[in-house]
Amino acid sequence: MSAQISPEAADLLAGIRTWVEIESHTPDVAGVNALADRISADYAACGAEVTRVAGTGYGDHLIVRAPWGGQSNTPGVLIISHMDTVHPKGTLETFPFRVEGDIAFGPGIYDMKGGAYCAMRAVSDLAAAEGAPLPVTHLFVADEEVGSPTSKDLIIDLAKAAKYVLVTEPAREGGKIVTARKGAVRYDVTTHGEASHAGSRHQDGQSAIREMAHTVLKFENLTDYNRGTTCNVGLINGGTGTNVVPAKCWVKVDIRIADMDALKEVEEFVAALTPENPNVRLEINGGLDRPPYERDAGIDALFDLAKTVAKDIGWELESLKTGGGSDGNFTAQYTPTLDGLGVDGKGGHTDYEQLKISSLQPRRLLMRGILEGLT
Repeated sequence: MSAQISPEAADLLAGIRTWVEIESHTPDVAGVNALADRISADYAACGAEVTRVAGTGYGDHLIVRAPWGGQSNTPGVLIISHMDTVHPKGTLETFPFRVEGDIAFGPGIYDMKGGAYCAMRAVSDLAAAEGAPLPVTHLFVADEEVGSPTSKDLIIDLAKAAKYVLVTEPAREGGKIVTARKGAVRYDVTTHGEASHAGSRHQDGQSAIREMAHTVLKFENLTDYNRGTTCNVGLINGGTGTNVVPAKCWVKVDIRIADMDALKEVEEFVAALTPENPNVRLEINGGLDRPPYERDAGIDALFDLAKTVAKDIGWELESLKTGGGSDGNFTAQYTPTLDGLGVDGKGGHTDYEQLKISSLQPRRLLMRGILEGLT
């Protein structure tokens, strides 16, 4: 390991490595639960109380209560992390943990095992000292990378009971934290036509693909960069053969919106959609997946605290709004939420995913300082 790495960063990196080397692809229930075992043991070492919520189709979720605050009914701080990654089981064989200078590589190291581990160590630091002014709960979910279908209600319930929410998604663009996110709207769109022989009875067919081509262009025209709305038709399939007029075609649509007014605009657009060919039926299912995470006065106050803590540590903290979603989208409408509190790096979801080792100790101290400053 490089001599330039501080003892504190080396210690953090060694712990992060143990989490990275437990593969935890979302569908791999055994893998996610193995990481939950490791996290439970690491947290139990500082006296925290760990409650395991059995998964339903995905891995288990963990609710960790820091060892201070007792049975206080005072609303506290909720930290949210996810254990699952997008990297399939076996990725470590071709993309193992490795260190090159100030960079550490590995599947899930940036999104978000590095940040989740640093947050755990910040809580452990406080447990070894005098605790923090407010009770702290650290929630680890097993299914964030697929939209948190089995953890969403748990996230919202815990967020409503909290005074503040801190999310350990990775930092962005050189260490910036996230104070707002776009919402996500998802649709499955299907066109139902009529099959016929493309050579001898073409006139008898009603092409589902032709109709879908019109529909795709209509959806894509929703994109308005000034408005903050983007639409991506990301998957498409249809037809049964080149010599058959296609009777069915489907697409999956991802729309990102800046605010709830934009959601209304999208919903009105979808409600008004009609097929160009009246002999083809249009079927649309879906809707709001994650609500917009909009910055407000409560989030401003949280960011001001974080900025002060960062300045004391030695850097100028900046914030941004991003189009990507997180579990913070579920909490921000109920409780002031600060996101992007994880490690600095890049390449989430790729085969070059990486973190900056020099960001580890500052991020641990940032989390600790925020927990100490929230009252």
